[in-house]
Amino acid sequence: QVRLQESGGGSVQEGGSLRLSCRASGYTYNANIMAWFRQVPGKKREAVAGVWMTLGDNKSYSDRVKGRFTISPDTANNAIYLQMDNLKPEDTAMYYCAAAFGRGVSWWALEDAYNFWGQGTQVTVSA
Repeated sequence: QVRLQESGGGSVQEGGSLRLSCRASGYTYNANIMAWFRQVPGKKREAVAGVWMTLGDNKSYSDRVKGRFTISPDTANNAIYLQMDNLKPEDTAMYYCAAAFGRGVSWWALEDAYNFWGQGTQVTVSA
């Protein structure tokens, strides 16, 4: 069974930085794609950033984080990282790691594209 383990969340002041990590275990091969989503209570989960693990680490970002967040693949360890800089209070959310193993993905930002999810790590940014 695939397990995704996230780490790195916490509380920072506006303008600060955090680095999230997510490592997948329990599968022999790399995921096709791994991504970060986030969710605040009462709102729909939104895609933050995704990276193709098997197609030359092609990366995608939501418009809300482009230029501030950087997603990086670590194919040797079936892991991804999310470097978050210039954090804003509106970035406060629970951040979830997602992975698609053994399936094709047409669009990185679709929740239904992913068949494995982590438990989440909280990020809080204060003004």
